[in-house]
Amino acid sequence: MSNKERVMQLIDEIPDYKLIYVIDMLNSIKSLLVEEVEPDKWDLQMIKQAKEENDGETVSFEEMLAKDGLTYEDLQD
Repeated sequence: MSNKERVMQLIDEIPDYKLIYVIDMLNSIKSLLVEEVEPDKWDLQMIKQAKEENDGETVSFEEMLAKDGLTYEDLQD
């Protein structure tokens, strides 16, 4: 059974007066979907540049704070 078939089966078991909750959930999920598009020339240029500049080195959050002379307390309101 596919996922879609299983969902439809579950929906069939829900009383009609409670389907508004399902509708709300599905609308919320639908709004999260992002259309995928092919990268354009600018995107490809930025990807290439990022790959060239990325040497694989990572820096911890603590190191970044220390580099800028900050502490966790400085970030608190």
